[in-house]
Amino acid sequence: MSHFRDAAMSSKAWPFEEARRLLKRYEKAAPEKGYVLFETGYGPSGLPHIGTFGEVARTTMIRRAFEVISDIPTKLICFSDDLDGMRKVPGNVPNPEMLEPHLQRPLTDVPDPFGTHDSFGAHNNAKLNSFLDTFGFEYEFISSTEFYRSGRFDEVLLRAAEKYDDVMAVMLKSLREERQETYSIFLPIHPETGRVLYVPMKHVDAAKGEVSFDDEDGREWTVPVTGGNVKLQWKPDFGARWAALDVDFEMYGKDHSTNTPIYDRICQILGGKKPEHFTYELFLDADGHKISKTTGNGVSIDEWLTYASSESLSYFMYLKPKTAKRMHFDVIPKAVDEYHQQLRAYGDQDDKARANNPVFHIHGHNVPASNMVVPFSMLLNLASVANAEEKSQLWGFIQRYAPDASPETHPDLDQAAGFAVAYYNDFVKPAKTYREATELEREALLDLRERLVVWDGGLDAEALQSEVFACGRERFDPLRDWFKALYEVLLGASQGPRFGGFIALYGVEETIALIDEALEGKLVG
Repeated sequence: MSHFRDAAMSSKAWPFEEARRLLKRYEKAAPEKGYVLFETGYGPSGLPHIGTFGEVARTTMIRRAFEVISDIPTKLICFSDDLDGMRKVPGNVPNPEMLEPHLQRPLTDVPDPFGTHDSFGAHNNAKLNSFLDTFGFEYEFISSTEFYRSGRFDEVLLRAAEKYDDVMAVMLKSLREERQETYSIFLPIHPETGRVLYVPMKHVDAAKGEVSFDDEDGREWTVPVTGGNVKLQWKPDFGARWAALDVDFEMYGKDHSTNTPIYDRICQILGGKKPEHFTYELFLDADGHKISKTTGNGVSIDEWLTYASSESLSYFMYLKPKTAKRMHFDVIPKAVDEYHQQLRAYGDQDDKARANNPVFHIHGHNVPASNMVVPFSMLLNLASVANAEEKSQLWGFIQRYAPDASPETHPDLDQAAGFAVAYYNDFVKPAKTYREATELEREALLDLRERLVVWDGGLDAEALQSEVFACGRERFDPLRDWFKALYEVLLGASQGPRFGGFIALYGVEETIALIDEALEGKLVG
């Protein structure tokens, strides 16, 4: 392990770079609390989504990297902002009318429209926990409601009352003039209606730890800042939480990055040490627009898992987190195949290469072997030519190509075959368009057909690839035009797999028949 630690200390992989930065925080002395604390936070007004997965997966990658280079224990907290008031009734819940009277009340005080939990907040928290557990994340869950009401936050809330003017000064600089007039860092929870109020403070009594304010009807109230009688506005809450928990690391999307100096300064005013940050770029949809939970553009977590494994999603999350990436359905096949390429490479790599391999950051030292003897892109093309409705249709071809493989011995491959059929039917089939071959392409296809008729080299993918090359080498410049023609004329797609491998999998006789159909014009129209 010590050799691996040496490799990790010089690795250019971003989780190790972040872990080394975090370790510098404690180069003089270990943390007094006895562990390094990582945090991720959620607004539980809706269901967990792909961004939730990405944030916890990436934080876990840095935590894992930190555990390689340091013996200091670590902890990951998932914090739910469930004391937030419900601003609007979500459109995707049963019995929405029962939620109407509870607008602006904390989510943990709103009844559960699903009827399964004590509150709407508890329902969504359970969904979040179940979601994180499904993917095997290790974390400790903290509810904001419990954090405020149990007194765990009291010390920092009293300090916020004491330093009220200092924290307000930080906030007011960031607000428009009209907002400044009504802004307060404290949001009192109305003693009668239970609603979270956005009202200015009339008086803050630091000695008593109390605030006074007028409600919407002009009645004056005085409540303690402790015990869940007030909550902090979200930006002060961020910084105050860091101070209260002594958070060492938190990552968030680029849309938060302008607030970082505000969060940091508030944390420091309240007696904390600002944590290390990592800002990641946001995902884009097919048209290059930011993915939004409300518009539902881009790929949801359920959609990704309909067509590929969660490990392939983790792989996608690992890649260049500081670069804005399109997250549309067409990135899935590439992510699956690259993930398996990295799995195959890992076994023969030295420590330095392993520390840089994405699969270490997904699995730690328990990297599984890949038994994907057929790439996902090839399974897609097989589904396409076989017009497959069931994965069993693919297994007939797979077992001729790899006689030792079966659904029982190769469960990953079996699962991938099912994913390929689903992906083919939903995305490839509707977009499939064949075209006629040009004269030059017909000549090359006839050459390939003749070579296959006399072929006696078995299912050797590389040897078959050489034959495919030979048909195009003299005729096409650049040679990729020949491969593009094969895909467009024979497969009805603009790109595809290594064609020699495809012939080996689909079968020599079957490929001859496919060429005949194309040349007779049976595939077009």
